[in-house]
Amino acid sequence: MKLIRVSTAVASAVIAPTLALTALSAPASAAPAATPVSTSAVSSAPDPVDEENRIAILRILADPASGPGVRREANKALDGTPEDRRHFLDVGHQKAQFEDDRVRVFRILGDPASGPGVKREATKALDAGTHAALVEFLKVGHQKAQFEDDRVRVFRIMHLGGPQVKAAAAAALDAGTHAALIHFLEVGQHEARAKDEAAKPKPQAKPPIKVQSKAPAKPQAKPPVKAPAKRG
Repeated sequence: MKLIRVSTAVASAVIAPTLALTALSAPASAAPAATPVSTSAVSSAPDPVDEENRIAILRILADPASGPGVRREANKALDGTPEDRRHFLDVGHQKAQFEDDRVRVFRILGDPASGPGVKREATKALDAGTHAALVEFLKVGHQKAQFEDDRVRVFRIMHLGGPQVKAAAAAALDAGTHAALIHFLEVGQHEARAKDEAAKPKPQAKPPIKVQSKAPAKPQAKPPVKAPAKRG
């Protein structure tokens, strides 16, 4: 029994270093290989700046105030390259807006309803040749000139109208607002004119003229015709 115990102890002493050496000499487990990155996936990733530019152009297209020129150039930019979209936002949009605003002013100038004041200010804006002049006319100058023309129209109607028309025109002018002038021109003058017509005295009907029938004249008897005397 004693020999067996010694042999077991000796075996344990011999095996232990061997196991330790085996563990140290065993190759470490290989780390997982990195997944290769596809260069095509990187190159096809959307450019965030270009995406923002695209969204900005889509908003311009959706704006009801955008004219035909702006819409045309915006669609070209969307169909083009990122550089085209950047150029549209930096330069093209302003150029197309200038084109559209010139067309708007020309249409106002050619409108038969535009009065002398509107035509004068529209011509000034076009002759200035700047976008700022066009925008100023469209936002402010047009309304001011229209107010001037409407005042002139009301004065003319007041001068030619009857008592009710004159009173309504004077009230519109005294109000001092464009809305009052427009209401008179569209509604007030017609109502006042109807009152003037109703106030006029109606002509009395004249009694019918009796026509006396005359008896037909009797035909006068013709004198007898004498026969010519015979010569002997």
